[in-house]
Amino acid sequence: MPSKPKTQKVDPAYVGFGMLTPVYIMALEKLPKRNTGEIVHEVSEYVYDDAAIIACNLSQWGVPTGMIGTTVGDDLLGHHVADSLKRRGVQGRVRFTKKYKTPLEVNVSDKKGARTFFWQRSEEILETLDEADLSLIKRSRLLYVDWYDGDHITRAMEEANKHNVPVFLNFEHGHKNPDLLKRYAGMVTICQAVTDAAQIGKKQAMLSLARKLIQAGIQTAIITMASQGCMVVEGEQIIRVHAPKVKAVDGSGAGATFSSGFIYGRLNDWSLEETVRFAIAAASLKVTRSGLEMFPVQEVQGLARVLRVEHMIYRNNQFFELEKLLKLPPNNPLVLEARKLADRILPKKKRHDWFKRKITKF
Repeated sequence: MPSKPKTQKVDPAYVGFGMLTPVYIMALEKLPKRNTGEIVHEVSEYVYDDAAIIACNLSQWGVPTGMIGTTVGDDLLGHHVADSLKRRGVQGRVRFTKKYKTPLEVNVSDKKGARTFFWQRSEEILETLDEADLSLIKRSRLLYVDWYDGDHITRAMEEANKHNVPVFLNFEHGHKNPDLLKRYAGMVTICQAVTDAAQIGKKQAMLSLARKLIQAGIQTAIITMASQGCMVVEGEQIIRVHAPKVKAVDGSGAGATFSSGFIYGRLNDWSLEETVRFAIAAASLKVTRSGLEMFPVQEVQGLARVLRVEHMIYRNNQFFELEKLLKLPPNNPLVLEARKLADRILPKKKRHDWFKRKITKF
């Protein structure tokens, strides 16, 4: 009997680099007081950290993904992580060790969408990234790294730079360390950050942080603000997308889902506005149910079309709201320049025409 032909493995468009750990997500009404308990309404499981979350999320949307992770324990949890990644179609070899047990993370989400997490991380585990095989990177279209994995991410970023693979850094509030910002900025293409750890800053704080990242050499600066949406600066173009009001059930993985949506748009060569709309919509829908099973692309696009958006420009180290410039008196010298910029920046497509471009078949 002739053997079945082997199917050709598609190179991963996305490669994540970072910690590997199983997570249990518990949804409840509110956190209990000390020495008391609370009824858990739902329990779900996934593979964390963010690099792995994004690999699994994108895989659900049909994107070929890979993961270069820390070594896990040669135990039940470690093999569960490997099996989960394989089942979701995530490429990459999971390494095992008997030196330590697989680390575990537990997330607790209340009905307001707030989350409390408990995680195990050690330098011994993170050091295993320094010996990981990086061969997946050169065949990919984007590398994702997290700043909280420390300087262990440097080797992977250098490998991506060598092969002209764009690097997406989740920097969170790490930009507050000027030495760290200077060290990473030259290797990073896209940087996702927050104004502060609690994400409570206002619009002016977002603009200030965007300016700092762009001046450091970042090509695309993403400032996320949880329920306030996000701001993205790329070249002269600035897109501010407001998050819709939703009933939050589980905020775990919302930031990684935003990253997933942004990366999905980039891999499909969407416009900046379409990409940011999709990212905010994906994250907003994610918090409405527990766990990290993604909503279908078409449903995410449906919400993305109706989100509120502001357009601004960044020029000569200053920010201008484009819509306000266009309302100035016709004899104002800024109006003619604003119209030129509007022709180039403002979307020419009507709302129902967005996302009509054919989705890439990877």
